[in-house]
Amino acid sequence: MNQNRSMFLLSSLVLGFAFLYIPILSMIVFSFNESKLVTVWGGFSVKWYGELLGNRQMLDAAWLSVRIAAVTATGAVVIGTMAGLALARFGQFRSRTVFSGMVTAPLVMPEVITGLSLLLLFVAFAPLPFVPDSRGFSTITIAHMTLTLSYVTVIVQSRLSTMDDSLEEAALDLGARPAKVFMLITLPIIAPAMVSGWLLAFTLSLDDLVIASFTAGPSTNTLPMMIFSTVRRGITPEINALATIMVAIVTLFVVIAGITMSRQEKRRQREMRAVAIGT
Repeated sequence: MNQNRSMFLLSSLVLGFAFLYIPILSMIVFSFNESKLVTVWGGFSVKWYGELLGNRQMLDAAWLSVRIAAVTATGAVVIGTMAGLALARFGQFRSRTVFSGMVTAPLVMPEVITGLSLLLLFVAFAPLPFVPDSRGFSTITIAHMTLTLSYVTVIVQSRLSTMDDSLEEAALDLGARPAKVFMLITLPIIAPAMVSGWLLAFTLSLDDLVIASFTAGPSTNTLPMMIFSTVRRGITPEINALATIMVAIVTLFVVIAGITMSRQEKRRQREMRAVAIGT
């Protein structure tokens, strides 16, 4: 009985991963296709990578999307971490329910509604100072930050809720100031959650099409917007090459982040064991 259950779970796992990753692998394989038809193999070639490097418009759109995603992820981590700290540490303060609902609302709000509401906001407040008077990099970044900070808040709040409060209390009892306790104890513990939130926010911003379409100006074209407009006329092998490069970059970031967080966790465990032995 247990063997049948194990085989069923293993088969389900294999089928699930195959469903997710076989299309990506086929896209990577066909990025080295000689033929102009993306579904017909014509021999091995890297010419489409050369064509991609010569496509200035697509490279500019990719660079714009990367810059927007990096700024969005950084801002979302800063604001989302503060919101997560407020929800996890300040208890039942006044208007907590309203604050929590406002922070997590973008998680369940359709992107069409979010994009339309932000477009109306930017148009209505454009004459005011410190508000972008034209839609482009700034408006897309603000819109993406509004969407992604909710994910960061949930991740950081979950990490803080499972954190041992006695570590902070012990540091405070020994005379450390709250700011020093946060920098030396709290921040290293929630750092993996912040890195995970940054990567998730970066991916969501890089992948977004709907909100960017509403908040982008006529001269602004992100990579998802360009790919969508190109796909409507037919997929070209250049898109396969570009997607393969993006998969490689994202995989590299994930591997580096995983190794870094694993080393930090091992170091933290060694320090905790050393403290336990010393006491």
